[in-house]
Amino acid sequence: MSQKTPPFIKEVEDEKCNSRPENPQTITPVNEDPLQNLQLASQEVLEKAQQNGRSRCPKCTASRMFYCYTCYVPVEAVPTGDLPRVKLPFKIDIIKHPNETDGKSTAAHAKLLAHEDVTVYTYPCIPEYEDQKHEILLVFPGPDSVSVADSVMCLQKYMKSDICFKQDDDSADEPSPKHRKHSFQDVEAPNETKQSSTNKDKEQINMRTKLKTVIFIDSTWNQTNKIISDERLQGLVQVELTTRKTCFWRHQKGKPDTYLSTIEAIYYFLKDYHMHILKKDYKGEYDNLLFFFSFMCKLVKKAKHSAGKL
Repeated sequence: MSQKTPPFIKEVEDEKCNSRPENPQTITPVNEDPLQNLQLASQEVLEKAQQNGRSRCPKCTASRMFYCYTCYVPVEAVPTGDLPRVKLPFKIDIIKHPNETDGKSTAAHAKLLAHEDVTVYTYPCIPEYEDQKHEILLVFPGPDSVSVADSVMCLQKYMKSDICFKQDDDSADEPSPKHRKHSFQDVEAPNETKQSSTNKDKEQINMRTKLKTVIFIDSTWNQTNKIISDERLQGLVQVELTTRKTCFWRHQKGKPDTYLSTIEAIYYFLKDYHMHILKKDYKGEYDNLLFFFSFMCKLVKKAKHSAGKL
């Protein structure tokens, strides 16, 4: 790969797998740039780094532009103190396919900008989620996926279901299995009256039903099946994002432009969570997650314009 062309301008064959088309009316109009009104920190540090060219990673000494995508740290030409820091309301686990090229993934942006709250795992090395399913969401489209607005309600039903089945297990003569596996088709407990019979149960649900982790898969569409079918991810509440138009420059021609890159999916999930779950006006709290992404988009557009492709 020639060093004259930054790796983030190269076109690739596959798109990221974090959203799919739903209602065409929700798609961003073609003449509207979803990145134009972001409330971002100054990108002057990136402008200077881009003018000076590649710099070394302070950890592995590899030559990189802006940041090292293997060490998740900015290069020497980009002081850490000049980068924005984003605090998230929950933890994010990113599960990356082992064949996903590090330099082509936007997952690194999340780790760089929200370092304390983001963990990147390379499949098959992922956590065991069995005992925390009532406080975890998996962002991935599927037949049982729900909207962000409905996701917490599903977690509450999950908790009610667990309480009910634990009560049933306690009254049984025989010991119950260690884990009861159930999908979100049976999240509605069979005895609704029993679930809500006491205020104590309701209080317990309210205290314990709290979103703690959101999982994203960093992979091309062709690589998703193995990860999403892993038994450790079964039974989780799956969330499908409201359709938005991607700004990702590595988009396959001929495919819908409603497939989001990983960092876009994380950003839009947080934005929807803020508005639909927390019921707050969004005032740019998570815009800086697109700090690198928006800057690279501008570089790509400028390069294409110069080449007469726009």
